[in-house]
Parts: sequence; structure tokens; C-alpha cells
Amino acid sequence: MNIKDIVGSTRAYNLHSHTQFCDGRADMARFVDAAIETGIKHLGFTPHSPIPIESPCNMKKEDVDDYICEFLRLKEEHKGKIELYMSMEIDYLGDCWNAANKYFSELPLDYRLSSIHFIPTQDGLLVDVDGSSKNFIEKMHRYFHDDIKYVVDTFYERTINMILLGGFDMIGHFDKIGLNASAYHPGIEEESWYKKHLDDTIEAIVASNVVVEVNTKAWEAPVGSDEKTIGTYKPRLFPSASTIRRLHNAGVTFAVNSDVHYPERILVGRDPAFRIIDSI
Repeated sequence: MNIKDIVGSTRAYNLHSHTQFCDGRADMARFVDAAIETGIKHLGFTPHSPIPIESPCNMKKEDVDDYICEFLRLKEEHKGKIELYMSMEIDYLGDCWNAANKYFSELPLDYRLSSIHFIPTQDGLLVDVDGSSKNFIEKMHRYFHDDIKYVVDTFYERTINMILLGGFDMIGHFDKIGLNASAYHPGIEEESWYKKHLDDTIEAIVASNVVVEVNTKAWEAPVGSDEKTIGTYKPRLFPSASTIRRLHNAGVTFAVNSDVHYPERILVGRDPAFRIIDSI
């Protein structure tokens, strides 16, 4: 399976989804039904990978065989209706745990997605910084001594290390830290030192030749948002439109994914993202 061949030939794909094997809100079969109903021809399953620390969002290592069996069952059941692909969203936790790890290279995955969700505190504790902005702000107080520069610096340093180590085909939401960092420190993404991190990351991506995900999950307010939140919510993509333009000019290949956790949201943000890419 070649991601560049798929995204170069059709827009009827979604290669980032989360189901019952991690923090998704429905089983794999329901996601397949939703994909077929909405015209998706290529669907990739990407449960959050097993990791060697406790996490309520990640797949358990002992469930990997069940995931593979269920994937193979669905693939056979829906043969001729939709192309299904088995993958994982592999967490980068450092040199000891990443997509280049032997464990992942030996799994029968069709492709590998890699993302940063965890960063170490100043004391070395790995903390998930990918949740809601409210939780992120609480973690800034509790774990990071309110040092937002440390958090952003560390996020991007680890992103570049992840790219250099390799072992994956597509990078997920590489600038997502900007959403939570902006909630904690409005305007941070416009500061020169933050932009330097983007410059360095883009340079590493171009050199690596990996596919860059345009993640559309945050185009609509999260499920369960109240009317006030919905009324003030600002849609965004990861990476941002300006960064997409720079990556496009550098010849990078994009895959537009909804990072879907709810079957009914499988198309969220995809049309707007394609319109932005077309305008570029």
C-alpha cells in the first residue's frame, strides 16, 4: 500500500481513525459502515499504539492480536466495497520507543502514522499534552511549572527527532501543540521563536520525504460543547493554511484525514481542507 498513490488518485479516503481498540467511540464495523455510506473508498485504521507507560487512550499490547483478527475479518467481509488498511498511530516517546522500534516493524501494518502526544516534564515524567485546552492549562500548572516555552521547545525538538529516526510513512498533526499553547498564551504562534520551530520542522519533513497529514479534526467544536463554545469556536487545521502553503511549495505530499473518533464525524473538515489546498 502506497499512501502517495492513493492521495494522488482520489479524495475518497480517510487514513486516520480511532475505534474501540483505543479511545474511539465506536467499533471498527461501524466506522466501515460510515465510510461506505459517505463515499469513502479507502479507510485506514490507526489505533493509538501500545506504549510502555499507562495511558487510557492507547491500545493495550495484549489487544493487538484481536485488532488484527477483526481487521482481517472486516477486510474479507467488505471485499469489493471498500479498501481497508491496517495501521497504528505510533507514539514517539524517545529513542527507546518510536516507529522505528523492532516491535512495530514486525507487525503486519500496511503503513505507519507517527505523532507526538507525550512530552517529558522538567523532572522526566511523560505527560500527554494533546488533550483539551482546559486540561492542558491544568497540566501546565501541575506538571510544567507554567513554562510554556519549555513545553513548545520540547514538543518540536521531539518532533524533529521522531522524523530523523524514521520508521513511518506519514506524520500526524505535527503542529497541534499550537492549539493548546495558544489557549494558554494567546498569540504564541506569531512569535518569532515559535515560527523558528516551524521552519526547522518543515526543513526536516522535506528532507525525510514523508507524507504530511492535514488533520481536520478541530474544524468543528468537540462533541459535547455547549452553545457558548460552539458560538465562539474557531476552526483550524493541523498544519495551518500558511504552513500548508510552505509545504506545498516545497513539494510535500498531503493526506487529508479527519482523525475520526466518532463514525458520524468521518467527513468533518475534509471539504474545507481540500478547498484551502486547491486555493494554494
